[in-house]
Amino acid sequence: MTVRKHKSDLVILFSTIGLMALGLIIIYAIGPMRANVLNSTYGSDYDPNYFFLGQLRTVGLSLLAFFAAFKWIPYKYVKKYAKPLMILSLVLSALLWFLALIHNPLAKCELGECRWFQFGPVSFQPAELLKLAMVIYLADFLARKKEEGTIGKWQEFWLPLLIICGASLFLVVIAQGDLGTGVALISIIFSMLLVAGVPAKQYLIMVALVVAVAVGAVATSSHRMERIDAWLTTLSGGESTDSTYHVENAMLAIGTGGLAGVGIGNSVQATGYLPESINDSVFAIMGETFGFLGLFLILVIFATMLIRMLKVAEGTSDTENRLIVVGVFAWTLAQVVVNIMAMTSLIPVTGITLPLLSYGGTSMIFLAYAIGLVLQISCYTSREVTHNEDISSRGRLRGAHHTSRRRSS
Repeated sequence: MTVRKHKSDLVILFSTIGLMALGLIIIYAIGPMRANVLNSTYGSDYDPNYFFLGQLRTVGLSLLAFFAAFKWIPYKYVKKYAKPLMILSLVLSALLWFLALIHNPLAKCELGECRWFQFGPVSFQPAELLKLAMVIYLADFLARKKEEGTIGKWQEFWLPLLIICGASLFLVVIAQGDLGTGVALISIIFSMLLVAGVPAKQYLIMVALVVAVAVGAVATSSHRMERIDAWLTTLSGGESTDSTYHVENAMLAIGTGGLAGVGIGNSVQATGYLPESINDSVFAIMGETFGFLGLFLILVIFATMLIRMLKVAEGTSDTENRLIVVGVFAWTLAQVVVNIMAMTSLIPVTGITLPLLSYGGTSMIFLAYAIGLVLQISCYTSREVTHNEDISSRGRLRGAHHTSRRRSS
């Protein structure tokens, strides 16, 4: 086996760009409807193209972040700042919590939860930076501990890990009330721990501990218990209530789409019936617009991209690089699975965007950067040098020698 720089994984490259393009198409179709709903309900004055232009800017910035991570910034420079990046993301999350407590206008709140900084027309969600920081920090931390042989030891390994991960989950799930991002963080953490080789007994104890804490967090939150009750009511075919409205209309949108969909611009649910039609509910709107065939294509693209990420991780000999890829894989997979299961009533509704498709800025930009890192790593995967490649290389070398002789003669 040899490791040489070679072409990047084109499947991941084109899958990422393709999903962004599909997101632009659906936002172009339903953006004017969303603007009309907001203008009618709240008396605002959104231009019909407001959301499409916003998504276009986001895609532009995301592609910039994507190619910066893929082509322009070597990962060796990124990992130098793993710890400062983690500290910065925690500080920003804590600052947001504090500003929300004192009702500072810099903390943007919606539906009782404060998850964004608001700087004029620009908003920023620190939890998205925290996901990226968690992947980079854990890759560096776990690789070092594995090299030192201290994985599984209390003081050297578990204590610092629990402090960082515990603080992150507290600031996201408790302080910001963002269970969806909490699920993504937990997926990142446990996937990377598994690949790092944490002892099985300790790993299972940690899983049980997190499950117990998650159950407690849900049981002590009236808002989350309402969502579970609404989910159970939907599953049992009970009477419709305000709590079941979201998931019922999501399923209605998917059902209305049938096999081939109602077509671009013909969505009914996007005219105000389905909440968060351009954000968390975009999968349902795409089902209505493109039908089962369209949703199947989207699932195939996601599945192909995720499988290729696993291939990159498998072919990476460097522990830290492998952990990076696994973390990004878990991050993407968690958001895809949770969003789609929520929209199809397989789990209670929770607020989480569909990667690269939902309207939004921070989430797409940071995930695009993370996928760019995976593409950079894909250029350095191990592979067998075949006999033909070896002969070809020798042939090129002989040709070079002959050329040099002719030039020197």
